[in-house]
Amino acid sequence: MQVNDWNDYRAFIVVAQTGQIARAAKKMGVDATTVGRRIRRLESQIGYTLFEQTREGQAVTQAGEKLLNAIEVMAAAADAVQPTAPRGSGPSGTLRISVSEGFGSWFLTQHVPQFVERYPELQLEIVASSGFLSPSKREADIAVVMSRPKAGHVIAQKLSSYQLRLYASKNYLARNGQPTRLKELGNEHHLIGYIPDLVYAPELNYLDDLVPGLTPDIRSSSIIAQHRLVAVGAGIGVLPCFIGDTDDTLTSIFPESTINRNFWLVTHKDNRSLERIKAGKNWLMQITRQNAELLNPAVTTASVA
Repeated sequence: MQVNDWNDYRAFIVVAQTGQIARAAKKMGVDATTVGRRIRRLESQIGYTLFEQTREGQAVTQAGEKLLNAIEVMAAAADAVQPTAPRGSGPSGTLRISVSEGFGSWFLTQHVPQFVERYPELQLEIVASSGFLSPSKREADIAVVMSRPKAGHVIAQKLSSYQLRLYASKNYLARNGQPTRLKELGNEHHLIGYIPDLVYAPELNYLDDLVPGLTPDIRSSSIIAQHRLVAVGAGIGVLPCFIGDTDDTLTSIFPESTINRNFWLVTHKDNRSLERIKAGKNWLMQITRQNAELLNPAVTTASVA
């Protein structure tokens, strides 16, 4: 493969990573016309179409995937032999991590200072939202998901298990009393949970693990919003222990009735040896190990799931 203009290849990589020419242009500090021109020039040079136009933006074609694999290997090799890089400077570039909203916003962010101090040359992007970006489609470098992928050109490993429990605010319990049986929840108390048709992963169907058929009457697609609803006394809800146990205004209801879930660490097979991705994986593994008790607090009786 002959490289006539590295900027063309760099534009190709950034468009593949961001999924949109406009986003790539903003990230590179140039206008979208320039990025589009570089992509067209590269396609003309190699004789293949690199992207398909979709409603969301640009999707990498099969030919584009092959080129991207080769270019990322070249980029990694170039970083490794860069003579001007100071000793110990570590990996550089952008690392995009896709995580669930609760894990990203509540747990992961508090450890970011540690990451940026260790890797000052890396630009960290945390996509914490309802839904996950796909390493297989190059939408993210690393994804922390709730079930092991069954398909795709990816490698998955278990990151950590974690527990969830029912929580209520002390004010709510003072007004409404504390339930003594799980079956009371559906009739005598307000329940907070997800909107059924907006649940983006089956692992979020928590209430069925406690009492089959139990449904919330106060609903949100956001776990952060659900936490706030519980905290202000709107009702009782299921929260990850790493959220519920760190809020002193909340009380765990039926602490012996825990719900168990897993986090999986997913990367693209062809990217796993890149230094920035290895750095991100090592960081995630380290902070989950260090906070194992927060993710999985000890219980004295058998759990529900």
